[in-house]
Amino acid sequence: MKRDIFYKIKLNNGVEIPQFGLGVYLTKPSECVNACLWAFEAGYRHIDTASMYSNEKEVGKAVRTSGLHREEIFITTKLWNEDHGFDRTLKAFDKSLKKFGLHYIDMYLIHWPGTNKRKEAWQALEKIYQSGRCKAIGVSNYMMHHLEELFTYANIIPAVNQCEFHPFLFTKDLLDFCNKHKIAFEGYSPLVRMRKQNHPVINQIMEKYSKTYSQVLIKWSLQHNVITIPKSSNRERIISNADLFDFEISDEDMKLLNNLDEDFHTSWNPMRVK
Repeated sequence: MKRDIFYKIKLNNGVEIPQFGLGVYLTKPSECVNACLWAFEAGYRHIDTASMYSNEKEVGKAVRTSGLHREEIFITTKLWNEDHGFDRTLKAFDKSLKKFGLHYIDMYLIHWPGTNKRKEAWQALEKIYQSGRCKAIGVSNYMMHHLEELFTYANIIPAVNQCEFHPFLFTKDLLDFCNKHKIAFEGYSPLVRMRKQNHPVINQIMEKYSKTYSQVLIKWSLQHNVITIPKSSNRERIISNADLFDFEISDEDMKLLNNLDEDFHTSWNPMRVK
């Protein structure tokens, strides 16, 4: 299926999310407004942030000053670990919404399954969703056992599970599990934080398709039907990262990339959380 930068995936509640977006992890507040505006100019319509990133205010400013209608832009933010618990989650969401200066957030995620209060946090997310101030709710860094636990008490199945995902951490079992349960899979760190730039298989495929390291890895993720959010605050790279829709990686080359899995984490491994 031919897709473009505006292609959207329908979530399990009917809400549509752009499959391609911009992550702003570690983007300094002083750089975040411009990064988002450059992304909007390049066609991006999805920004992923979190309360822990300390740039929700700047993302909101970029949305408000972009000249785009609010409904055209999909904004995700996340609940940090110290805010787990029913009342604390409600307060954290209110704080994030105020920082954005927006009337609603498109998606709110539990950032990590890192505490024994994640049940209460999920119940608060359900209440927020039912209030209409958030269009979809989901989780991040949830492994299969975390999701199975959540299913025992959730009245609403998560719309999304956002996890680290790239050829060197090809979590196919988790991807298949989410697909089976109609939970859209979203991948962060698709570029492996640039740590595999000299890998011979990547270089071989780059040369074959006349594409950059970043373009090859992002395209691999998209072709797995994964929502993909590369991070950059550089205008040229933001534009280049979106130059993806004039080529397809062949089945043969997808298999080569799939076989690079080595359980390589650039972030903390959530399997350590019971």
